[in-house]
Amino acid sequence: MESGIADAGLAVGAGGYSLLENNALSGVKVMVIDDSNTIRRSAEIFLLQAGCTVILAEDGFDALAKITDHLPELIFVDIMMPRLDGYQTCALIKKNARFHQTPVVMLSSKDGLFDRARGRMVGSDQYLTKPFTKESLLKAVATHVRTTV
Repeated sequence: MESGIADAGLAVGAGGYSLLENNALSGVKVMVIDDSNTIRRSAEIFLLQAGCTVILAEDGFDALAKITDHLPELIFVDIMMPRLDGYQTCALIKKNARFHQTPVVMLSSKDGLFDRARGRMVGSDQYLTKPFTKESLLKAVATHVRTTV
């Protein structure tokens, strides 16, 4: 995945999340912004299995460079990143008229009220605590994007 983009195509294992069975998320474009390769790859695998198209970015600057080319329908962004943190990245995305309505889900290992409130203040639509499960990640996608193709 040198380009940072992965297309759907992985088989779904037995007992998968119900959204997988219906391919309800097939074709949904999701961007994952996280400086942790492990988190990016975990999210990528879960999303690919659900039929999503995945755009990966390792920090806010990388994401801002890719967002206009790929037009994601949903963005997951880690809070703690070098150079441009998740709050700054979310604020910049939400200030852009073209992406103002694009849902942004903050990812963090912190689960504090202050962090959640700060995320809301910069325009995030949801807060997901890491490590996330496949179910919680896909539920967030289903909540914020179209579920029929």
